[in-house]
Amino acid sequence: MLEAYEGYFENGQFFPLNISANIKNRRRVIITVLNDEITDDNNEEETAQAAAWREFFEAINDCDEDVPETFERVNFNREVLI
Repeated sequence: MLEAYEGYFENGQFFPLNISANIKNRRRVIITVLNDEITDDNNEEETAQAAAWREFFEAINDCDEDVPETFERVNFNREVLI
């Protein structure tokens, strides 16, 4: 089965535009480099995500509380009875 992912390449890494891209390790890939450059105009989803992460890290940095080095692992797929 073949799958195609749209994204962009930056600093030697591939960033898929589709968040659900799940490429397993050690898979053979073919990368086609297009002449189009990703800009804020044609990548609104990525811009919104980047802004959300930036706001998150700014809030963490502005927080007066000590931030732990690690966090408890969470499973969001687990059903919980309330």
